[in-house]
Amino acid sequence: MASSYRNNKKYDVFVSFRGEDTRDNFTSHLYSALSRQNIQTFIDDQLNRGDEISESLVNAIEASAISVIIFSESYPSSRWCLDELVKILECKKEYAQILIPVFYRVDPSDLRNQTGSFGDSFSKLEERFKENSKKLQTWRKALKEAASLSGFPSQSIR
Repeated sequence: MASSYRNNKKYDVFVSFRGEDTRDNFTSHLYSALSRQNIQTFIDDQLNRGDEISESLVNAIEASAISVIIFSESYPSSRWCLDELVKILECKKEYAQILIPVFYRVDPSDLRNQTGSFGDSFSKLEERFKENSKKLQTWRKALKEAASLSGFPSQSIR
C-alpha cells in the first residue's frame, strides 16, 4: 500500500518534531511503528545546529508524500522546527502534500493563538528575533494555519 501511494516520492513520511520533547518517547515509537509497516520515513535525528535548515532537510520535506508534525510544548522555541513547518506548508500548497498535525501535550487553540506554555515558548523565540518581524510574522501565520488543520490529540491530556 505504501509504495503505491508514494507517487515517485523518496519518502512516504517526513516527521517534524522538537527532539528534547519527544525524541525518546513518542517520536521514536512512531518511527518504529512506521518502519515495521515498511513505510519509508525520514526523521532528522542529527543535532547539527546552524542558521538555516539544511538543504538536505528541505529536499527530504519535498521528497515526502506525507508530513507528520508533532507539536509539543517547546516546538515553537526552535527556529529550525518553525522553518520546517513553513516549508511543509509550502509543499502542502504546491504539491498537495498531506500534512498530519499531532498535538503532543499541547492544546490546538494554544498553538493557534500562541498562548499557554506553547505561547511562552514562542515568546522566548520572539525575544531572540525581535529585529526580524517579517520572519516572526511568517512563523506566527504558519502556526495558526497548521493548528486549524484536523489533527490527532495524541497524549494531549495533561
